[in-house]
Amino acid sequence: MYTLPELPYDKKVFDPIISEEGFDYHHGKHHNAYVNNLNNLIKDTEWSEKALEEIIVESLHQQNTGLFNNAAQHFNHTFYWKCLSPNGGGTPSGAIAELIVREFGSFEKFRDQFSDTATKLFGSGWAWLVLNEENKLEIEPLKDAHTPLTSNKKPLLTLDVWEHAYYIDHRNQRPKFIEGFWEIVNWDFANRNLARNE
Repeated sequence: MYTLPELPYDKKVFDPIISEEGFDYHHGKHHNAYVNNLNNLIKDTEWSEKALEEIIVESLHQQNTGLFNNAAQHFNHTFYWKCLSPNGGGTPSGAIAELIVREFGSFEKFRDQFSDTATKLFGSGWAWLVLNEENKLEIEPLKDAHTPLTSNKKPLLTLDVWEHAYYIDHRNQRPKFIEGFWEIVNWDFANRNLARNE
């Protein structure tokens, strides 16, 4: 059975970009609901023996939409919380910085393209920075619960642009929320993901 992960920081540290109330709803209610739904769906089934990543890939293949949505949203949110850091923001360093400059020309061009992609994603979804099978970076907008795991791409960073991620703190101003992301983005986490399984 799955459990709601503890946040790796205090809920007050990102105010006003994300307030304590914002975390109470997003983490405490929305993410928690996905975990509870997932546990109810897999209880006493063959799914209960599988890893989360397996559930995501296989349920999508089998068109088991309810199971896929809740499993993928649990993965996406767990990943997203780690993409934020009280010590984050600014320009990246290390391998992720080198790849960003190589693929996009400069960090500023990358940031603008990522922000534009996140802003223009219609409806609910996620903006992802991924490493594809050619070891090149891609900015990938994915609708609803979709995740790079189903297309053999390595997730490096993500930004949740579902309305519940920002409505409490920014109402309908998604671009303002996205602008704030660059002040708290966790580049160390991106570098760790890049180094994993190399």
